Amino acid sequence: MTTRNTTSRPALPVLDYGTETSTHWQRVGSVLNSLGPLMALMLVFAFFSVERPTRFFTWPNFQIILIHMAVVATAALGMTCVIVSGGIDLSVGSSIALCTVVIAQCIIAGQSPVVSAICGILACMCIGLLIGLLVTTLKLSPFIVTLGLWGAVRGFAKWCSGDTNVNPPTRVTHTWLFHLLDILHDDQWQRIFPIGVWIMFALTIVVGLILRYTRFGRHVFAIGSNEQTARLCGVRVELGKVMIYLFATSFVGIAGVLEFSHLRIGDPTTADGLELNVIAAVVIGGASMTGGQGGVAGTLVGAMLMTVVNNGCTEMGMATSIQQIVTGVIIVLAAVLDHFRHRRAT
Repeated sequence: MTTRNTTSRPALPVLDYGTETSTHWQRVGSVLNSLGPLMALMLVFAFFSVERPTRFFTWPNFQIILIHMAVVATAALGMTCVIVSGGIDLSVGSSIALCTVVIAQCIIAGQSPVVSAICGILACMCIGLLIGLLVTTLKLSPFIVTLGLWGAVRGFAKWCSGDTNVNPPTRVTHTWLFHLLDILHDDQWQRIFPIGVWIMFALTIVVGLILRYTRFGRHVFAIGSNEQTARLCGVRVELGKVMIYLFATSFVGIAGVLEFSHLRIGDPTTADGLELNVIAAVVIGGASMTGGQGGVAGTLVGAMLMTVVNNGCTEMGMATSIQQIVTGVIIVLAAVLDHFRHRRAT
């Protein structure tokens, strides 16, 4: 009778090549997600530098780029907090216009530049408070609320200005409020960049530290990631949303001060459509429209990318219509990038 050998053989290892490949591509995607905006900025900058080396790739033009991005980037710092928390604000451009009108009216009324600037910022923060209360108390969609305010605030700015520009008296145009975005050769720091650009850099550091190291910053990410989980963890979600919109619109107010300094008048029609550039800068920088993800470093890169594209198109002599098409394509690509980023995360 023959006996079979029943000695067990060692099991061969099972290699899940699909899992390894998936993990590999996830790592690649994570790196591209982090460095993608910076790589895109470098490619765009290199393209325009080759096309227009004597006009684009110059120090004065780089100063102009930073001056033009100061308003967008400052407003985008606040928008970063809003989008990370899962919200949206479409009234940014209208709020900036109202801020310039309020500042000009205050100066005409005899207020000092400091008081006038504070009043402009407070006007924007009142809009943020209204947004926060409508979103939290009536449970309205931030998109619908801010879309309505996009038109209402713009109309209110035109009403306050009498449907015309508000021109402050020339006797006060020598004050600091009118020179925040001017290059002053009699000052070492403002010879490099205007004070408004230094303010933008300083605010970027401040917001980055707040989001990373404070309870408020942790609550912003918690609310954007999962409201219910945040509420179970003791986060006062409703109060948090109101504070986020107040915080964000204070930066919109500062952007309005910079815009007024650049225009030197109160213009109720200025910054029309600026909210699209602001939102695009945040999304290009890595923030997710679904909330819970984003950072100020990426936002700054996104704002510079948008500004470099506009500046480069101008230096190449492209028509305004072409620039608008290019800007629109970038915004759509940012939305597509956010879509695929969200699919990869889920």
